[in-house]
Parts: sequence; C-alpha cells; structure tokens
Amino acid sequence: QARGRRALEITAAGGHNLLMTGPPGTGKTLLARRLPGLLPPLSRAEALEAAAVWSAAGLSGTQACLGLRPFRAPHHTASAVALTGGGAWPRPGEVSLAHHGVLFLDELPEFDRRALEALRQPLEDGELVVSRAAAKRRFPAAFVLVAAMNPCPCGYLGDPGGRCRCSAEAVARYRARVSGPLLDRIDLVVDMPRPSPDLLLASPGEASAPVRGRVEAARAMQLARQGGTNARSPVEPLVAALDPGCRRLLETAGRRFGLSPRALHRAVRVARTVADLAGREAVTAGDVQEALSFRLASGPPPAPLPDRAVRV
Repeated sequence: QARGRRALEITAAGGHNLLMTGPPGTGKTLLARRLPGLLPPLSRAEALEAAAVWSAAGLSGTQACLGLRPFRAPHHTASAVALTGGGAWPRPGEVSLAHHGVLFLDELPEFDRRALEALRQPLEDGELVVSRAAAKRRFPAAFVLVAAMNPCPCGYLGDPGGRCRCSAEAVARYRARVSGPLLDRIDLVVDMPRPSPDLLLASPGEASAPVRGRVEAARAMQLARQGGTNARSPVEPLVAALDPGCRRLLETAGRRFGLSPRALHRAVRVARTVADLAGREAVTAGDVQEALSFRLASGPPPAPLPDRAVRV
C-alpha cells in the first residue's frame, strides 16, 4: 500500500485529516494504528493540556504526561454525546480525549449521522462548545481525524474477485451517509485496493523510524515558519507564497471539479506539507498536483458497477 503509506506520512507531517477507502483486509486499520508512532512526542505544554482534559473526564492522564499522543478509536455505535461530550454537567467526549492526538473512526458510514455531523465544528475550529441548561463548557479538540470505510455495503465493490452484488442505489445510499460538508473537511482521500499476492510476499515496506525522522524535520520547518502545523495555520501566507503556475493549476482544478474555497485552501496546506517533507522552501507544481490527487479522490461520482453486478 505505497500510496496509503504516502498519505499517512503527509498526514503525520502536516496534521491533516485522512480517509481511507477499500475492501476489508487491505490494511486501513493497520495503517491508522501506526500513525501515533510517526508523530513527534507531546511537548510539555501539549502534555499538560491533554492531561487536563483526561482529568476532567475522570481518567488518568499518565499517558499524556509521558509524552505519548492519544489514540482514540470509538466503536461505530458511539452516540453523538459520546463523541463530542455532554451530560447534565458537560464532560469531555472522544474528540477532546483525542486532543493533540488521533481520532480513528473505523467503518465511518456506520456511525450515526448526527454524531458525524457534530464533528464539523471541532474539525474546523479545534475546539468544541457544549451547552446545557446547567452549564456551558468549552473543550479543546485539536485532533487528527483518520477514518476508514468500505466502498459499498458488502465491501467488495471493484474487488478483482467479483464478489460485489450491491446495486447502484445501495452504493449511492451507503456513500451518502457521509455528508459533503464533512468530506470537505478531510484533506486526503486514498483508495486502498487489495494487493496482489506477489506484493504480499515481497520485501516489507519502510520501517516507521525513517518516516518519523522525515516527519519531525517537516514539523520543525513548520514550527519555525508559522509556529504550528500546516493543517491549522492561516492559509493567506501560504497562498501568497505560491508562484503563478501553482495558482493557475489550483484555479483550473477548482473550476473543473467544482471544489469549494475550503477544499482549495486545504489543498494548498497539503501541498505545503509535501514541500516540507522534501525540504523545499517553495511549493512546486508537482506538490500541488500531488495534493490535488488526494483531494479529488473524493470529488468524482462513484465508479460505475461492473457488468456482472446485480442491479435492482
């Protein structure tokens, strides 16, 4: 899964949100669980913030105090309150417990629609305001969202084995469970097809240690340039630094594929991260093209079903 590993490296370097789609057993969950090992340790200030959130939830903050980034993976039956927090006296939910860490949502379309829509504010603002009759609380929620989903209800659409029998309407309904506004807040979308057996028997992929070294170097560049990760930095300076060729490329893609301003801004941030991973001060057209290739994976309509599929 070379493309999936590349997307994960970009996610770790810039703090971007990632969605992986593919049949069961292609490595989506495995890659997601490797992300904390690619991230740099928590700084002292970040560790104190994370420990305070965990303490407010009645949990031990020892992990954060040791510099380990949180990794939260709630089950898809979790309610909106479990994800965002709440109660008569509001307490932090999963999005806040993942502050400065990773929130992994496996089987994304199986989550309750209201729970998924509640993620839109923290994904945009990095915090969550919970209002109840008795109290109003503001919880930090600056996390990296990593999600995984199957391409269809049975999970085998496009699989070489030809096992998918889902109708076009069933596929459309399944994918519509994840709304456009939520997808617009995801920076990278990558397909995870089933690898051939000869690839599985080949030499193993790159270890985490060298990838973590590149991630730390890229984050050091971002910290020196703007004081934080690209995913949460102001986009205006990044756009101003683009050369005319990169701007034309973004404008063409925006018109052709109907990308929103938010989607274009997120593509600019991803392109900046790609350049940081390469150690370049300037963003090139190749960086923009790679960023758009991950962005446009969520743009076109679902792929047509194979002729052997049963249509109801």
